[in-house]
Amino acid sequence: MLLGCGLRRSELVGLEIHEVQTRQGHWAIVDLVGKGRRVRTVPIPQWTKRALDRWITAAGITEGRIFRAVTKRGKVWGKGISQNVVWYVVRDCCKGVGLQHIAPHDLRRTCAKLCHSGGGELEQIQFLLGHASVQTTEPINLRAYERIFMHSRDYRQVCWLYEVPCAGFVVLLVLSG
Repeated sequence: MLLGCGLRRSELVGLEIHEVQTRQGHWAIVDLVGKGRRVRTVPIPQWTKRALDRWITAAGITEGRIFRAVTKRGKVWGKGISQNVVWYVVRDCCKGVGLQHIAPHDLRRTCAKLCHSGGGELEQIQFLLGHASVQTTEPINLRAYERIFMHSRDYRQVCWLYEVPCAGFVVLLVLSG
């Protein structure tokens, strides 16, 4: 959800099951309240929706917040997770596959850069990310993107989607070969 939808940590931890809906035949997070209390609808790519569905099914989530704590024995409990949990899970999972110094916001920036590389207009990316101004979106930070795709000349030809089991979660990462 961080990479596929460009969500902020706060948006991820507050995401509730009823916010994931179909709109015009496509899955989306509807009425997502982001930074500055701005409301937007965020499209969910198919690969992200499949991973989300697997989590919802495995965790038995039927209402409330989607992302919850997992015990060492794999039992889902509680009513949600904190932003710090998201930070540690991303950091630890990335380290587990050899990526150093990757934070959740790096995945958000990478989402923006992939959208831009795929032909997305800055105004579309601004809306996707929930930025108040296109000036915030314009200087898309390439550092995170370059760390993730540092060995690739053409990422479209050499990147794969990895599912990394980590701390009771399955984290989806796009890595270059």
